[in-house]
Amino acid sequence: MKNILFALAIVFTLNVAAQEHPEHEGRKGKMKAHKEFLQSLTPEQHATLQTKKLTLALDLSEQQQAKVLSLQTKQATERKAKMEAHKAMKEKGEKPTEEQRYQLMNERLDAQIAYKKSMKKILTNEQYERWEKMQHHKGKQKKQRGGKRMAKK
Repeated sequence: MKNILFALAIVFTLNVAAQEHPEHEGRKGKMKAHKEFLQSLTPEQHATLQTKKLTLALDLSEQQQAKVLSLQTKQATERKAKMEAHKAMKEKGEKPTEEQRYQLMNERLDAQIAYKKSMKKILTNEQYERWEKMQHHKGKQKKQRGGKRMAKK
C-alpha cells in the first residue's frame, strides 16, 4: 500500500512539474511583444524614447536633451544597420570568422567608449554619476537574465 501511494505521489509530482504555468507564458508573450515593438521602431523614435527616459531619470536641461537626442539617434541608427547586416548574414547561413568576430567586438567596445565620453561631456558630474550607476545596474540585470536563459537550455 505504501509503495502504491509513493508511486502515485511521484507521478502526481511529475505531472504538476511538467505543466507550464500560465502566468509565465503570459509574461513571456508580453516580453516578446515588447521586443517586437521596440524592433519595429525607427531609430529616431527609439532615440526619442531613450532621451525622455534619461530626462526623467537625470533631470536634463533643454540643451542636454538636444545633445543626448542627437547622440542617441546616431547610436540607434548604427545599431539598426548592424542588426540588419547581422540578420542578412544569418539568413545566408554564414558565420563570421574569428577575425571578423574580434573586429566586431573591438568596434563595439570603441563605440561604447566614445559614447561614454560623449555622455560625460554632456552631463554634469552628479548626473554622470547617476547615469553610471544606471548603466551598471542595467548590465547586472542583463547578466542575470542571460544566466537564467543559459540554465534553461
